[in-house]
Amino acid sequence: MKKATILTAAISLLATLASCGNKTPGDYAFEDVPFSVIPYPQSVTLGEGFFELTGADFYVDEALGAEGTDVAGSFSARLAELSGMNGKMTTGAPSSFGRGIRLVKGEAGPSPDAYLLKIDEDGVTVTASCKSGLLNAVHTLAQMLPASYFNPDTRGTRYRVQFAEIQDSPRFSYRGVLIDAGRHFFSAEEIKRCLDVMALYKVNRFHWHLTEDQGWRIEIKKYPRLTEVGSVRKETQVAHWRDSLDHQPYSGYYTQDEIRDVVAYAAERGITVIPEIDLPGHMMSALAAYPELGCTGGPYEVATTWGVKPDVLCVGNEKTFEFLEDVLTEVLDLFPSEYINIGGDECPKVRWEECPRCQARIRELGLRDRNGHTAEQYLQSYVTNRIQKFLASKGRKIIGWEEILEGDLDAGATIMSWRGIEPGIRAAAKGFDAIMAPGYYMYIDRYNSEEWDREPVSIGACLTTEMMYTYEPCEGVAEDAESHIIGVQANLWTEFIGSDEYLEYMLLPRLAALCEVQWEAPGARDWDRFRAALDHSAAIYEAMGYTYCKYTWGTVGMPGYEQPARTPEELEEFLQTRKGPWEMSYEEGKDLIIK
Repeated sequence: MKKATILTAAISLLATLASCGNKTPGDYAFEDVPFSVIPYPQSVTLGEGFFELTGADFYVDEALGAEGTDVAGSFSARLAELSGMNGKMTTGAPSSFGRGIRLVKGEAGPSPDAYLLKIDEDGVTVTASCKSGLLNAVHTLAQMLPASYFNPDTRGTRYRVQFAEIQDSPRFSYRGVLIDAGRHFFSAEEIKRCLDVMALYKVNRFHWHLTEDQGWRIEIKKYPRLTEVGSVRKETQVAHWRDSLDHQPYSGYYTQDEIRDVVAYAAERGITVIPEIDLPGHMMSALAAYPELGCTGGPYEVATTWGVKPDVLCVGNEKTFEFLEDVLTEVLDLFPSEYINIGGDECPKVRWEECPRCQARIRELGLRDRNGHTAEQYLQSYVTNRIQKFLASKGRKIIGWEEILEGDLDAGATIMSWRGIEPGIRAAAKGFDAIMAPGYYMYIDRYNSEEWDREPVSIGACLTTEMMYTYEPCEGVAEDAESHIIGVQANLWTEFIGSDEYLEYMLLPRLAALCEVQWEAPGARDWDRFRAALDHSAAIYEAMGYTYCKYTWGTVGMPGYEQPARTPEELEEFLQTRKGPWEMSYEEGKDLIIK
């Protein structure tokens, strides 16, 4: 069974506590914790006293409208659930508010995500301009409480919160995490668990990678074979070697009702879901379902191995654009996000070079090799720009991987830089907005440590929590172009990640490091402070039942395979004497597959 959600716990700051409101006053051994909020607020002043949350009243500024009452309503509902009693809640003008928890509308900083938090003998006052700021303040308050607060089985425990004045606002407006559901499928309930912990850390964009060569995961009613055929592969590569196939059918997809439910669930937590329909490459699952959309006509099958595949959509065929517009029309109905990610990465041109229809399209458009780009690269620009215009006609914008910079790109597109920092720097210099997601710092499909023989099989390389924490998103960006770096994103690709536990293990605690990179002002990060705060986060993970990597605490491996980390001397010897798993033969590496 899944644990209760973090947001449910966070937005009920008073509920658990008020359930003790009828207890006889007297001495009580409160459990207090050091201030361990991640991401660390921009300005924190801690006081000497404490305000007991137990039994406090709610006051909501009428100017907050439905946003304020939504947050307060969640507080109240949780209060009734835990204590069996309805707490007092009043809506009105702030001048009429009494002692308790007060939600006030006001400017708290330059971002709608900003908030002011004041805790004193009169209670807790949260000032924010909108719901996102209110939620961010609530998540800060939640992290100021003991980890037992996050345990859904906790009942009747009293909490108090330290006096403080906090002013907080994020550095970047786009703070994202990608989860790849194309290569491996994760249930809507597991996606919600991931959203819970993202919200706790103030992530506000969930990039849902829904289509891949290895599986089509979103129901499209006009094209039922996309899920009937495209969501099923006959077997799966389980390690670095192409012959490491498990010979087991694999399938899964989200119904449109499930997607609507996840989108609404995320919105309640201040997170916008951005879908990705990757085109014109990474489309083997679609071609298996509708082979007439490919250059050769097939036969095609849903890919069973990883890597880039040569077969892509035939863009000389007008029916391809009819298909894409139909699919995207249904996608737009499911996702209200401003952005739609259209992929554009890793699209080989070999089929287009040989396809009569694609070559006819090139001639029709007058495309040719120039400026270091081929005619086929300009053909992909044509696809990108045509889809961008279609989405713009529906009031949406596109994000694409950095390859869409190859050729001519229309203004208004946003670039996601993944093969390094240079594409993001180049995009910003050209006036395009960019999101920094360089693999070296932001690909959390990499090993959590260099001790790969004690870790579950991963894509390769290593990205520790500390390495991730060191990333500076605007390094190398000209000062006059920095405003075009709108955000940072971590990408969790899932070639070898086939279980909920493994997904969480790769996400946590690196998500905590990511959120400080996304949130903190330049120069404000402090590894020692962050590392101390991670202990509280780990206790929260334990309370909520998450699987997480414990390498920061000196342990390597998934539960059931945990071992003490090597000493620096032992690690150096290991790295010098053992080659990496991707350098091995299948026979040499068989024993590493099941971890």
